This record gives sequence, C-alpha cells and structure tokens, in this order.
Amino acid sequence: MDHIDTQILQQLQQNAKISMKELATTVHLSSPAVIERIRKLEEQGVIEGYHAKVNLKKMERTIEAIILFKSIDCKSLSSFCNAHPDVLACYRVAGEISYIVKLATYSVETLEQFIDAAMPYGTPSTNIVLSSTEKQVITPFADNDLE
Repeated sequence: MDHIDTQILQQLQQNAKISMKELATTVHLSSPAVIERIRKLEEQGVIEGYHAKVNLKKMERTIEAIILFKSIDCKSLSSFCNAHPDVLACYRVAGEISYIVKLATYSVETLEQFIDAAMPYGTPSTNIVLSSTEKQVITPFADNDLE
C-alpha cells in the first residue's frame, strides 16, 4: 500500500458513500484508477465491507454497558452472546476475565434480564457506559513505523 491507497482508505472510512469522481479528485487520480485501486484493496482483504453507522439512541438503545465475564462455559457464553440481539460485540480475552461483552439495550430492566440470562455461563461484572469515543479512521502503519 502506498500513500494514495492510505488516502483512499481514509476517505472511504469517513464517508463510504463518497462518489468515485469526488474520491478521484481528492486523491488526484482518474475515476477508473481509483476504482481499480479499491477493487485491489477489496481483493486483498484490506477493505472487508461497507457499513451504515447507526445512532443507538435513535434506535431506543439508550443503555450501553461493558460486561466482564469470568466464564465457566466459554463456548456456551459465546453462543449466547452471538444470538442475543442487544450484544454489539463479544471478545474472548486472556487473563482473569475470559470475555468482554459490549451491549446496547432499551432500559436498565432489559440490562438486568440480559445479566440474569447470562449468569449460567459465568460471573458478570457490569460497567455502564457514561460516554464514549470511537476512532472513525484507522490509518495503516507506514513501513518505517514498524521498525
């Protein structure tokens, strides 16, 4: 990847709906050249997909929580979380805690229902999210960054 690919990735992460003409102008290439570069980035697996970012509050998911689990049944907890509609992400981690679950739900009552339903799989420790920031653009490492 060169600096133009990096610029393309940054622009697509900021706005996946950007027109090819506008993107080409931004990176100072022709539209066909940009389309070809994007196709190669997709084939290489650098670009995995294009997604809509949704506003959780407008979807009535006003309670966000991070739940740490000391799991007694990792596979069952993972299956439970993957099937649960409130779970946004589930991470298996090394250390004293075996899973970290990020969820967004409707109310404190539905959070309590999730915790109660997850209890057979391990011991939860619940942390309510008060505020958060999320990096919107991931920049690739330059070759000299890795030395």
